[in-house]
Amino acid sequence: MDVTALFLTGAGTGLLAGGTTCAAVQLGLLTGAVTGARPTGSPPPGCAASPTRAGTDARAIATFLSAKLVAHTLLGASLGVAGGAVQPSPRVRGVLLAAAALSLALFALDLLGFRPARRLLRRDRPRGAPEATHGGWRRAAGLGAATVVVPCGLTLSAELLAVTSRSAVGGAAVMGGFVLGTAPLFGAVGVTVGRVLAVVRGRAAVLLAAGLLAAAGWTLLSGLRLGGWLPERGGTATAAGSARFVRTDTSGTQLVTVWALDQGYRPSRVTARAGVHTVLVLRTDGTRGHTRAFTIPQRGEDVILPEHGETRIDLGVPGAGRMRFVCASGHYPGAITFR
Repeated sequence: MDVTALFLTGAGTGLLAGGTTCAAVQLGLLTGAVTGARPTGSPPPGCAASPTRAGTDARAIATFLSAKLVAHTLLGASLGVAGGAVQPSPRVRGVLLAAAALSLALFALDLLGFRPARRLLRRDRPRGAPEATHGGWRRAAGLGAATVVVPCGLTLSAELLAVTSRSAVGGAAVMGGFVLGTAPLFGAVGVTVGRVLAVVRGRAAVLLAAGLLAAAGWTLLSGLRLGGWLPERGGTATAAGSARFVRTDTSGTQLVTVWALDQGYRPSRVTARAGVHTVLVLRTDGTRGHTRAFTIPQRGEDVILPEHGETRIDLGVPGAGRMRFVCASGHYPGAITFR
């Protein structure tokens, strides 16, 4: 595939599907970029945002997206040259998602006027002190660059394509195109955040902060799933219920079949025999969601599935216990229980 085709593939993926999935994962970083670049003073209640403030928001969003583009383009070039060696493991990404959740909670507390949060964000300046805007732009740039370590499932798909390009230019074209494809939706989300922040007061601000805290909780849960750190729960499938997804071939190998759907895995719980050679068969049929990026945290293994087809993972001879799996953004979990 030539460089132009790689760029168009990345841009098309970002424009048609990547914007929504990445915005869901990276909302906290984008919110922090907008709030961090704003002056700490607020217009009087009932007043619309000033042109200056609107311009500040636009520059913060542009800085965020520019830094994101540079970081992902450099990552793409590195992946094209070095391959998957520079890809963080599932557990490292779980830690990064947990950190993103904490930052999102911090921005929510900032909206509520929580003094320790405002001090951490350096937004609690003495009255009459001059407003420092350079720190806000640096924060927006830093948060934009930080998106490279909090990827969504489709970002991982683009990264795999960058790896297979086997060239710095091809990898950079894929990842640069992907980010440019997501930019229109990210810009719209950033402008919406800025306008909401300009008009919300009192209870409305509390509602917005509550929404951000809910998103922080969801992101933290995703990170814990991705790292395999959530405690064991019930819900093990019965052998009878698993029978049509588990079979043994003529060589004696146990085949466990799981379908990756746009909104999860079927079955999400399955029971199989322990102590026999086992192959996990992952099937897709027009799947375009996060679930195409399949992760087994305890094995540190990521697999990008095709939109249509079958992918096999050799699990060796599993002992008794539970092997968890999850989409690479931590949203859709499942498990195989070996008995």
